[in-house]
Amino acid sequence: MTSILEKTTGLVAFVRTVDAGSFSAASRLIGSSQSAVSKSVARLERRLGVRLIQRSTRTLSITAEGQAYYERVAPLLRSIEEAEDAVQVASEAKGLLRVSAPQEFGRMLIAGWAPEFLARHPRVKLELNITDRNVDIIREGYDLAVRMGVLRDTELISRKLADLRWILVASPAYIERRGRPQTVEDLRSHACLRYLTSGRPWPFAFAGGESVIPDGPFDTDDSGSIRQAAVGSAGIAYQLRMTVTDLLAEGRLVEVLPHLAMPTLPAYVLHAFGRQLPIRGRLFIDFMVEKLSALDL
Repeated sequence: MTSILEKTTGLVAFVRTVDAGSFSAASRLIGSSQSAVSKSVARLERRLGVRLIQRSTRTLSITAEGQAYYERVAPLLRSIEEAEDAVQVASEAKGLLRVSAPQEFGRMLIAGWAPEFLARHPRVKLELNITDRNVDIIREGYDLAVRMGVLRDTELISRKLADLRWILVASPAYIERRGRPQTVEDLRSHACLRYLTSGRPWPFAFAGGESVIPDGPFDTDDSGSIRQAAVGSAGIAYQLRMTVTDLLAEGRLVEVLPHLAMPTLPAYVLHAFGRQLPIRGRLFIDFMVEKLSALDL
């Protein structure tokens, strides 16, 4: 009868090889030799009687059987690691923390905060994926994912981080040239810089329920490009306040229609750990809440 130890032989080598993409990278994660990792995976394949990884001189690729096996055993391996995390105190937080965040949030905030967080917890390694795509947290192996707006992943655990306020801005030169709008309706006669989502312009919305579909000379699906165009006096931009705070303080942008209340966009962090979120994850969430509470959002 095969013992549990025999059944688990090679699991770590296999999972780390899939995670890292090569035997050499996996060997560095495990702290073993490339040859030992390769042989360990080969023994696992012989025991299972299937090919898990296709090898060539330059690349590795996971087979259909390997993918199915990985999806079953990777969460088990993570649970073992989490069990160790659960008994750690903050000073002992360690391990890899994989975080996915939208471009604005990731670049403007998390990337700038990372050095301070890592200085507080030197045994933690942070991997930040910046994308506006809603990643599959479980299948893609993320510990945390920041989401903005209405949540649709109802099976995941969520914690609200902050409410991010929208703001209308333009450069002083634009206001001098075109005049300052006084009402929502005035925006229809101004050059507006349009953020496109799924090919459609994002509306300029207000807390009172009014909304304008903007029209103007510049369309893009990148908010950073809109900010640059606004600083260059191309028109009026609808931005999250957190992204233009410095530009407002420097006088490169000014607020438009400041007397009108603007809506907010909720920001959440999600995970799939239930009550067993690793301590490095809990510390990172608390850190983000701490930093966000100090900002003028």
